[in-house]
Amino acid sequence: MNREHDASRRSLLKSGAITAAVVASTPFLGTLEAFAARNAQGRGAGLVRSSYGPVRPVKDLTTGLELLQLPDGFQYKSFSWTGDMMENGQPVPTAHDGMGVVTVRRGQHGQEIVLVRNHEASTGPLIDATGIYDDVTLANGQRPAGGTTNLYVSRDISQPVRTLPSLGGTRTNCAGGVTPWGTWLSCEETTADYRSVGGRAHGYVFEVTADPALTTAQPIIQMGRFAHEAVAVDPRNSYVYLTEDARNRAGYYRYIPTDASQQPGSLAVGGILQAARVRDRALVDLHAPKQGDSYQLEWVEVAYPDLDPQPEGSGPYAQARRAGGLSMSRGEGIWYSEGKLYIVDTSAGTDSQGRAGYGEGAVWMHDLSTDRLTCVFASTDAEIANNPDNITVSPRGGVLLCEDGGGVQDMYGFGERLLGLTTAGEAYVFAKNNVVFDDVQAAAAGKNVSGGDYRSREFCGACFDPSGHFLFVNIQTPGITFAIWGPWARGSL
Repeated sequence: MNREHDASRRSLLKSGAITAAVVASTPFLGTLEAFAARNAQGRGAGLVRSSYGPVRPVKDLTTGLELLQLPDGFQYKSFSWTGDMMENGQPVPTAHDGMGVVTVRRGQHGQEIVLVRNHEASTGPLIDATGIYDDVTLANGQRPAGGTTNLYVSRDISQPVRTLPSLGGTRTNCAGGVTPWGTWLSCEETTADYRSVGGRAHGYVFEVTADPALTTAQPIIQMGRFAHEAVAVDPRNSYVYLTEDARNRAGYYRYIPTDASQQPGSLAVGGILQAARVRDRALVDLHAPKQGDSYQLEWVEVAYPDLDPQPEGSGPYAQARRAGGLSMSRGEGIWYSEGKLYIVDTSAGTDSQGRAGYGEGAVWMHDLSTDRLTCVFASTDAEIANNPDNITVSPRGGVLLCEDGGGVQDMYGFGERLLGLTTAGEAYVFAKNNVVFDDVQAAAAGKNVSGGDYRSREFCGACFDPSGHFLFVNIQTPGITFAIWGPWARGSL
């Protein structure tokens, strides 16, 4: 495996004075840099107790069920479960996934927060939205079942949440990202192709607006056709950075739009897709990074972003590799904050058999001012981080990771977790999946889902409202969205 060892960067990470200065100037950056510094010094890392305090089961203010474990002082409400009725009379779709706050505006009960939520369904019932991309009916009677729904949440959390479909006829809408102009970019994590049966090719990015009636379901072809995971937009120049989720065949891309006016629809006008490469080095694999590993990036053009999949991987990935592009293990969440991008590789590292790209996950920091990519977090044990997936940054500068590794046993029992990092760079449990109920309890709560033990199911879609009062997050199965609030100032979030 190729890996660049940057001695000067490691020296910087080992400098306590420099790390302290970084912590003081940029809290989130400081959190991750400090974590890297401690590991570079050989001090190791482990799960620590949170300054928010230990978590414990807390009752949902909607159903009365103890669906989450949270620290003292935190409350939450669940809403828009799979099977609940939307305003158009259709049930809420399955497989809640990536999500973002696109705007805060005047609503029926004062200010309302508008979220767009992905649904990572493959085939099944079509989401009946105004914007439909592919309405093909397959031989088995199934249809592309992915898409998005819009949620309208009043700041007066006692008011009911409105849910409307906003995009349909897509497939496997995993994550995405918000834009500076108040829309959501929803990503298809697939390269399924239904053209031979009268449908359309999949594997694209779609723009979703706060008003579902204005969502066109137009794919942004020039952003490439591959197993998209997430995107993040640099607000200074409208460049869109994209991750790919394909085991050890995952490129890292950026899209330079022709139209940088930052208006809905501007990205679909066209642009140039590029792939990251390590400067002066070809075909670098980043499948098993260590904290402090650092690389200087350069970019190569992907001439045919809509190319069909190739033997080497997706069409864009194959072109990138032929030009010496780098490879991640499985690119997942990406988030922009203060001129930096924070990127999750969910399976970076090695497993017990020493296989690279089958580990517990890592976080990279991409400094956009220097085009420097640095590994700032690498889990070596499932208890520290169990395959983090989505990532977000709070308005106060704290990092939060959503786990998707099938559950882990820790001091609070078994289940998936929301993990934060302290300002000293230590991982802690902020919340734990506690979703266990039976059919009788589900029916008593008015929910149209099957009872079961869902503690192993992933957290996803974590995002804060701009004020930092609410944290919104999903549990993918059985499909629940939560609003969480409490004494955030007690800790790093």
